[in-house]
Amino acid sequence: MTRPIVVIPSCSKSIGGLTFDAVGRKYSAAVAEVADCQPLLVPLGQSMADICAVLDIADGILLPGSLSNVEPKHYGDEEPLDPATVDRDRDAVTLPLIRSAVERKLPLFAICRGFQELNVALGGTLHQAVHIVDGHQDHREPTDEDFDIKFGPKHKVRLAGELKSWLGQDLLTVNSLHWQGINKLANPLVAEAFAEDGLVEAIRAPAGNAFSLGVQWHPEWRPKNNPASIALFRRFGDAARVRTSKGRAA
Repeated sequence: MTRPIVVIPSCSKSIGGLTFDAVGRKYSAAVAEVADCQPLLVPLGQSMADICAVLDIADGILLPGSLSNVEPKHYGDEEPLDPATVDRDRDAVTLPLIRSAVERKLPLFAICRGFQELNVALGGTLHQAVHIVDGHQDHREPTDEDFDIKFGPKHKVRLAGELKSWLGQDLLTVNSLHWQGINKLANPLVAEAFAEDGLVEAIRAPAGNAFSLGVQWHPEWRPKNNPASIALFRRFGDAARVRTSKGRAA
């Protein structure tokens, strides 16, 4: 049997004055090497991203992190604090894709920006800049150019619910680095991890979804060296394999 197909939506990236569809290699590598699934990148743009066609071939969806942010118009009436971080083409693909994937109970793993997209797509809101919100710590990434430092452990999160059961521990040290964060949790979602300042750092779709998880941290960074990352990617891959065995249209 061929490996399950995990769809990964791209981001817009400008290189040499031209627009590229891009995904960090660490995301597709984690899908291939830890989840043991076949990553398939989806380009952006209205003419190139047929949501129904994507869902018909997908056994799972991974929403990667990005330097861009969800545009605030999707969860309120604020203007973007930094318009340069907006990626409207990605929002146009991922937000409807998430809603359809959750409705179909398709395995979904949402990371960093993807975690924020999952909350927004289902009706939640975000803080544009957590570090200026009273009572919250500074969750931004360090400016160090050494990626092992940039993506290294940052703080502990307290686990709850299914995630606590999956990982078999109460506390987990994570490499969480971000500007935006959950303000209002979407009504269908369940919070399953909390930072020391109370910020929600993991969310799960309602019962009945075999694997529909969002995490604010970066399990795709050197996942083979992290038991929790291995556990999450393998569980995601297993859910995709079950989906394959049942037939994608189910």
